[in-house]
Amino acid sequence: MKRSSLVALIVASAFFMQGMDSSIVSSALPQIAASFGEDPVRLSGAITSYIISLAIFIPISGWLADRFGARTIFQAAIIAFLIGSIICASSSNVIQLDIARMVQGVGGAMLVPVGRLVMLRTVGKAGLVAAMAVLSVPAQMGPLLGPPLGGVIVTYLSWRWIFLVNLPIGLMGLVLASIHIENFREEKRRPLDWKGFFLFGGAMACTIYGLDAIGRSRSDPQFAALILLCGLLIGACAVWHAKRCDHPLIDLSLIKIPTFAANFWGGTLFRIGLGSLSFLLPLLFQIVFGLSVFVSGLLIFTSSLGAVAMKASTPPILRRFGYRQVVIWNGTLAALALVAYAFFEPTTPILVILLVLMSSGFVQSLQFSTLNSLPYADVPVHKMSGATSLSQLMQQLGKGVGVAIAASMLNLSLAWRGGTQLSTFEFKVTLLVSAVISLASILFFIGLRTDAGAEMSGHSGNPALEPSPTQGP
Repeated sequence: MKRSSLVALIVASAFFMQGMDSSIVSSALPQIAASFGEDPVRLSGAITSYIISLAIFIPISGWLADRFGARTIFQAAIIAFLIGSIICASSSNVIQLDIARMVQGVGGAMLVPVGRLVMLRTVGKAGLVAAMAVLSVPAQMGPLLGPPLGGVIVTYLSWRWIFLVNLPIGLMGLVLASIHIENFREEKRRPLDWKGFFLFGGAMACTIYGLDAIGRSRSDPQFAALILLCGLLIGACAVWHAKRCDHPLIDLSLIKIPTFAANFWGGTLFRIGLGSLSFLLPLLFQIVFGLSVFVSGLLIFTSSLGAVAMKASTPPILRRFGYRQVVIWNGTLAALALVAYAFFEPTTPILVILLVLMSSGFVQSLQFSTLNSLPYADVPVHKMSGATSLSQLMQQLGKGVGVAIAASMLNLSLAWRGGTQLSTFEFKVTLLVSAVISLASILFFIGLRTDAGAEMSGHSGNPALEPSPTQGP
């Protein structure tokens, strides 16, 4: 096996662990809520607290990798993730679980961006798309196996075991990384922007927590709004600081690169729309449809099957159509899939649900794979670590905001209907709102050149078809 493929599989094992953990937790939320005597929507904090931790520590991951070496930080991330998993398994209430998930998130914050940085420095830009395809298959298997495995564990054991299955995978990744991954580091070490770290971390934490608190039925809406406002104000200060700092932790100059900007704005909007699915679908299938955890997991499993089927097709599709055409037209199909979800009813034939989930997983996977490589198309080598951190930060922010908005929409539409139990109405409203948000991302892809990212995709666009400089947002 080529060294690049071997490194991709080692990195993918860590991604597999993280992806499986996230999907298992989402599928088991109703059971965890029941064991704690809580409203299932309240358990959105188990997702958002993890994402808050990611948002705080992702920006520092690139600096740590440059300072101490990519392999060292990659291994430290696995260790932190495993420690957090053990603490999660021993939690006895919602608050303890939320805190434990934040500990787990410290490891996750460094795991994915540093893993991608390892791949970038191992294969270079020209081999990135092919390497991402190799990496994505095992990484996608985590979310694929998570829901049915979570169903089996919750049904026959206890939800606590969903966190302990991470241990053997993480230990294997630790050993293989020490043998096969080079300890890349930058010779020129930039100073750490501590002020930017606290400003950006505080802004992300307050924003995501405020949005999530609005979606909790027992929370004080005025307090939640105040926290959200604080997050926005701190965020404005963070941007002001980053523009004036010689060595900012968050390099906002990357947004001037068209391909990076398209992913920064459009990709984040797309992820806000689709980021809620891991939270919404288990609740819809288990609470409203009355399906068991295992059956619910099998249904979500079909969506991941479609995603895995797409992985091998991503490089030739990008080579044939280019980044611009794919993100516009495929993004539209992915948003329309959310509209189809909104019309699921308890009486909808299982076969129809399976076909919709599988086909939507196909187009969603293509969009995510494309967006995951697009931001690196035109980034200089010396800015790769900063680009990796900022790109991963926006991915997690999009998912966190998506879950928070979904929880808010469920509670708001439930209050508007005057009900006490969730029904298909609340999910219909929430999924349609998510579809509109995802579709809005297309506005930021229209201005891309037809040959955008050609070095990675191999597509040569027709200059005559390129948009004018004033076209697009």
